[in-house]
Amino acid sequence: MRIHKVYTRAGDQGETSLVGGLRVPKDALRIESYGTVDELQAFLGVLRATLAEADRHPETCRAGVAALHRVQQDLFDLGSTLATPPEHLDRVKNPITAERVTWLEESMDAWNETLQPLRSFVLSGGGRFSAASHVARTVCRRCERVVLRLAREEAVPEEVLRYLNRLSDFLFVLGRHLAQVFGEEEPLWETPLQA
Repeated sequence: MRIHKVYTRAGDQGETSLVGGLRVPKDALRIESYGTVDELQAFLGVLRATLAEADRHPETCRAGVAALHRVQQDLFDLGSTLATPPEHLDRVKNPITAERVTWLEESMDAWNETLQPLRSFVLSGGGRFSAASHVARTVCRRCERVVLRLAREEAVPEEVLRYLNRLSDFLFVLGRHLAQVFGEEEPLWETPLQA
């Protein structure tokens, strides 16, 4: 793929093209779906850059950077699927597969082995690494909701929804893992009876 010019003027009237050439409004649910995936990918880039610039725990940082880079690649593939109408899904070069979902689960299982069980919900803000992961997690949940709405109207491969669902869990566990490694607080929600 070569991109010579960023602007094309083709969208000046509020429409864009899907894979296969179909023109649709830029606020169509399918566009909102892959646009939210792109937003999530960008938030993961912020977290990845934050880890790459850290001066402590280089092994954890390298592993985190590599994992987030892999997820960003997956999200571009997932966005490509969402940019493709159901009748053209055979054109998707790298569809999201069950193996990618399994990798998310296996990563979480490895991190969870060293984490203390939770007694309440985690509040974001215990530290910059975990907070960035929790922000990405909430964007992922929003992304999942938008794609679910699309799936009610048009065919969406089930692995897409499964991947997004598991990815939000992955980002939650990653946030806890990073909090533990970097010695960040993990503030918990307390009900009035607990306070």
